Amino acid sequence: MKDLTDRGKRRKMNRFKKFFGAQDMTVGKPLSCLIAFSVPLLIGNLAQQMYNTADSIIVGRYVGDSALAAVGTSGPILNLMLLLFMGISTGAGILVSQYFGARRQEELEKSVGTCLTLTFAASLIIMAAGPLVVRPLMTLLDTPPDVYDMAVDYLTIISLGIVGCAYYNIVSGILRGLGDSVSPLIFLIVACLLNIVLDLLFVAKLGMTADGVALATVLAQAVSAALCLWRLCHMKETLTLRARSLIPDRPMTGRIVRLGLPSGLTQAIFSMAAIVVQALTNSFGTSVIACAIVVMRVDGFAMMPNFTFGTAMTTFVGQNVGANQMDRVHEGVRKGLAAGLAVAVVLVACILLFGEKLMRMFTSTEEVVRLGVHMLHILAVGYIAMAVTQSLSGVMRGAGDTITPMWISVITTFIIRMPLAYGIAYLTRSEALPGGSPDCIFISLLISWIMGAVLTAICYRRGKWKERSVVAQKKQEA
Repeated sequence: MKDLTDRGKRRKMNRFKKFFGAQDMTVGKPLSCLIAFSVPLLIGNLAQQMYNTADSIIVGRYVGDSALAAVGTSGPILNLMLLLFMGISTGAGILVSQYFGARRQEELEKSVGTCLTLTFAASLIIMAAGPLVVRPLMTLLDTPPDVYDMAVDYLTIISLGIVGCAYYNIVSGILRGLGDSVSPLIFLIVACLLNIVLDLLFVAKLGMTADGVALATVLAQAVSAALCLWRLCHMKETLTLRARSLIPDRPMTGRIVRLGLPSGLTQAIFSMAAIVVQALTNSFGTSVIACAIVVMRVDGFAMMPNFTFGTAMTTFVGQNVGANQMDRVHEGVRKGLAAGLAVAVVLVACILLFGEKLMRMFTSTEEVVRLGVHMLHILAVGYIAMAVTQSLSGVMRGAGDTITPMWISVITTFIIRMPLAYGIAYLTRSEALPGGSPDCIFISLLISWIMGAVLTAICYRRGKWKERSVVAQKKQEA
């Protein structure tokens, strides 16, 4: 009886380790691997989105549309601050997944340790420079006076506490590269709940505005970062981090930069374009700013499945390219893309049916609700196009090709979206709308999404991404 009990306990422990441990995506049915990895990742993305959503709902309800606009208009600049970490995170995820798939333990440890050290250095840079550039940037954006001071306070606090956000994003990316999408999810949910509680405490109880929201976010992200670091240090069955692993390795740093820089530049492109478009948005007044912020909050949720499948594809392809299983890569791409498109269609239907209810979660101002529903209807079909873009871009990144998605972003953002936004605004000027129609913001975005999907599909079919594997290159050099 005791032996049976012991065997039962061991089986439960093995299931526990399998659930929370690194997932080897080089074995098993590709679609099953992608779904098993994607579900906790999707829930994690939902929790991540809840950070900004909770901030927006609470300040919108307890302070007003000006505070809502302050938090929202800070978004593009905040993303610009995070570029260093986005690049490091992308490079880390690709290297970790390929080395894990190739069973190259020494390089795996070096890549992780180097990323942790680079993250610390990048955090110091942002903490020093961030508070100095916030006010000039908000002035450059022609931020409305009733929003300006709150936005400056929000960004200053976020930049001073950037280390928590940085380490959560980097270490959760490393964990996902190892196939563990469950632990970051659990830690993020804990932090998200803490963020909501602190938001209510600082804003609803203590009467703070955007500064209270920023403080709550910084504290909650610090908790999620600490938990992720704890998990990474206890993955003895997969990874052993030693003190010497934290000493930056020059060749490894070069690989991380080479892989991560294009992705960082891609995010820089999006952020700079968002800043330029934000200046156009600001010219339409506080109501349109608030509307745009709420629409983009809803957009954040609608985009989650697309980003989730893209990240899952990156890890799946990275591990299987590392293991030299290209037939398995192609099978996973076909099935993963089909699943992503199916989910996108369902989401579009939900947006069209429940758009007004979604808008009323954030604001009770009728003008903002009406305009927001109209904007959501413009964007709806674009989410299907983004399912193609994100999935196939994830494939290319997982294989080590981060250059192609970067160039596609340059084309769709600078050559398509920005000229379209300002061009439509100019062409729709009238006595009633002296600055043009606010529709220009989202019509231009929709067209850029569709063109991005077309270009990404063409580049994927050409197949140049198959030649970019880091592991394959090292084998050739050897």
